[in-house]
Amino acid sequence: MKATAPNYRPATRSGINYFWSFLFVVGLLGVSACAPKPVITTTSTPAQPEATYTTTAPSPDPRVGLGAGLFDAEEAAWNIRLLSSTPPTEAFVGVTNSDLAFTGKYAIQGNYNGIQVFDISNPSNPSLVTEYVCPASQSDVSVYGNLMFVSGEGLGGRLDCGTEGVKEAVSHDRLRGIRIFNIDDIKNPVYISNVQTCRGSHTHSVLKDPNDDENVYIYVSGSAPVRPEDELAGCSDASPDEDPNSALFRIEVIKVPLDHPEQAAIVSSPRIFDDLVAPPTHGQSPADIAEMEAARASGAFIVKLGGQERILPARFVTPMLNSFMEERGEGEATAADTLAFREALPGIIAERFGINVDDDENEEEDAGPPPGPTQCHDITLYPEIGLAGGACGGYGMLLDISDPEHPTRMDAVADSNFSYWHSATFSNDGTKILFTDEWGGGGQPKCRATDPKEWGANAFFSIESGKMEFKSYYKLPAAQTSVENCVAHNGSLIPIPGREVMVQSWYQGGISVFDWTDLENPIEIAYHDRGPVNADEMGNGGSWSVYWYNGVIVSSEIARGLDVFELLPSGFISENEIAAANTVKLDYLNTQGQQKYVWPTTFVLARAYVDQLERSKGLSASRIASTRQELTNAENASGRARRNVLTTLSAELIDAAAGDEAAKVHMLAGVVRDLASGTP
Repeated sequence: MKATAPNYRPATRSGINYFWSFLFVVGLLGVSACAPKPVITTTSTPAQPEATYTTTAPSPDPRVGLGAGLFDAEEAAWNIRLLSSTPPTEAFVGVTNSDLAFTGKYAIQGNYNGIQVFDISNPSNPSLVTEYVCPASQSDVSVYGNLMFVSGEGLGGRLDCGTEGVKEAVSHDRLRGIRIFNIDDIKNPVYISNVQTCRGSHTHSVLKDPNDDENVYIYVSGSAPVRPEDELAGCSDASPDEDPNSALFRIEVIKVPLDHPEQAAIVSSPRIFDDLVAPPTHGQSPADIAEMEAARASGAFIVKLGGQERILPARFVTPMLNSFMEERGEGEATAADTLAFREALPGIIAERFGINVDDDENEEEDAGPPPGPTQCHDITLYPEIGLAGGACGGYGMLLDISDPEHPTRMDAVADSNFSYWHSATFSNDGTKILFTDEWGGGGQPKCRATDPKEWGANAFFSIESGKMEFKSYYKLPAAQTSVENCVAHNGSLIPIPGREVMVQSWYQGGISVFDWTDLENPIEIAYHDRGPVNADEMGNGGSWSVYWYNGVIVSSEIARGLDVFELLPSGFISENEIAAANTVKLDYLNTQGQQKYVWPTTFVLARAYVDQLERSKGLSASRIASTRQELTNAENASGRARRNVLTTLSAELIDAAAGDEAAKVHMLAGVVRDLASGTP
């Protein structure tokens, strides 16, 4: 049913998530600002693992019990090699590194202070090309052609990129939306213009419509409270039933003319949340309950948000208490002052962040179900199949984007095991989709031994006739400590042909590579992890996002800089499969604008399929051996001799196709046939 005005409650999950994201940043600054500054011009390559060819993970898991440190933590790796680790520059050290985009030989790393651009053509020694100081949270970044787009959501971002912030509650100097840069000379980005939005841009996604070469479209996801109308005309936080132009319960679509990006503007605000009600939720885990009891006993400050009690970090409480005392015109806080502050805290949070602190006892029993999410966190666009995956707080959505300006909702799924639907990834053929759950907002330890494996995990769905069908969950299998923020976060597919293999960040849980070809049995096949940033208290760090790009794996480390990895052959992935993946070359990559991987026809692609069929026993051992030999014979031949060998082999493979792996045998036969037809 449609949510009506009496059911509207502004304490939405998106606003709550914004609040906890703010705490996440404050926590990181508190830990890193006093850290020793690294030597900027060096990279480090620690002792490397050898390739392992078993399918048995090391036991006990070496990720458990790693020693702590900001730039000198202990590390563990399996089936992956760290090529380089480049610390942030002086202007960015101690400030949150966020998302990544790629163009040509460059990796662009967002940071709450701006962006850094690295030349990664030598992945063992990336070089800094430029740094552009322009503070705004989160500075999520995307590229297309000679344009770069950067998100701004927080209250301190300025239109002029100034570092002094914005202190006024209402200011026309504030930037909340999308910045647009020209990067014809990537060493000297030129700030062209911006598009302001009512809720800012927490994240954004760039859509290149295959049928439109004149424009790109930006789907904006802003999860912050609505800004005042006095600051940006037309902004309203009323229920859509009270104000049909409300900035809630919608996303923004920006159209960017490629020849005139300065004319970029919002062209639609699709209400893809119609008729959704608040999803089912889960309670607290055993570890959370124990932590809450201990915090209450110690006198910690606790608030209730979204019906759940939360502990405010001390480094966040202290400046709020100091401000409270200044407003009262008093000095050092007494016990009575502290009690008054506790009572005032819900109102302080509501005023500063635009969200209510719930009191279940005051809710109307007959109010009916509250409405669902008011905004997406992240939208993954896959224009080549005309679909998008919307990770929208309380729901995972499947969207039709065949009309880029007017996306429509095809399906929406909720799950009581999920706390905050964060991001999405499609399989390369678009028949499957994965959603991540950012339980705890990214700033809390949610990978402890007692935390349920279905919470803070990935959920896998098949896509059938425009509907999503749940299959299973996957969560980082190595337990992390209570001082490591850990939960499912950003990742991307690795183009292993014929398989769904993904690399994913888990904050201080490190990075995990897993195979989800079989939706009901995902399995980890490689990992890298470091010990905690701080052994004694929560210090936020770890991998914010990690993506495959043109043969390497690049991770944005929140506190430690830029990591570059290579995947090693193992019992799960052969040298031929990795070599075939590395034949895929992209001109650019925005992971939230997913591109279809296409493999060139090569002998290594054929051998990759042969390796997979050997692993799955899709062909007999004798047929595997003869196929390898005939591929070698053909590669060593030329002209008609090569063509004849390959034509005969293709026919033999088709005759041998049978059973569950028949489709894979036909894929191999097709590559062999294409090799034959391409032989002069």
